[in-house]
Amino acid sequence: MSCHSCNHDDLMKNSCISRVPIFNHLTENEMAEISQVAISKRLKKGELLFHSDELSEQLFIVHKGLIKMYRITENGKEQIIRFVEEGDFIGELSLFSKTMTTSFAEAMEDTEVCTIQQQDIHQLLLRYPTISLKILKEFTSRLHETESLIEKLNSQDVEKRVASYLVELIEGQEDDSMTIHLPIRKGDLASYLGTSQETLSRRLSAFQNQGLIQLKGQRKIIIKQLEELRKKANN
Repeated sequence: MSCHSCNHDDLMKNSCISRVPIFNHLTENEMAEISQVAISKRLKKGELLFHSDELSEQLFIVHKGLIKMYRITENGKEQIIRFVEEGDFIGELSLFSKTMTTSFAEAMEDTEVCTIQQQDIHQLLLRYPTISLKILKEFTSRLHETESLIEKLNSQDVEKRVASYLVELIEGQEDDSMTIHLPIRKGDLASYLGTSQETLSRRLSAFQNQGLIQLKGQRKIIIKQLEELRKKANN
């Protein structure tokens, strides 16, 4: 490996550690110590980070790119359960026990991740107990998100799910823009919302015909009537 590559990996690992919520409260020296045990890994678009039913003994931190976590249903369909963005992490269950993974993790674009082995994490938890509290907080947040997703899939019709997703996107933006750029392909979005791409397209077209939104290309959506969209989401 060239020195340039080595320097890039060191910078990547330092950035990984400083961005992840369970570590970024530590001092620079403490985060530098953690980065020393991290290993960098690059994934091509479509490459799997791990498969279902693999032994999980690592924590994965996304430095750059996007990963989707999904399961295969009994009828063979892909059900996306979570998107892992830059600065986020997966494999947290491996921090406390050796468990088998129950989902797949696939890079949706060229992605860089940092990995930390279970035994190294255990040593860090002993040295910096505050990490455990951060992990517990993250567990609680993710459990709430999972319960919310399950409730939506079980109790909401497709129209309500799509409306809720659009409202969440627009409310999550930092500015007051009424323009949304879908962060993922419609096929992946349909999987996440528990429907087919055809049904998703019909719902979006129906919203456009009702004057609620305006579709621009494959991923750009202009929200025309946010309050009416909220009513559909909360109906």
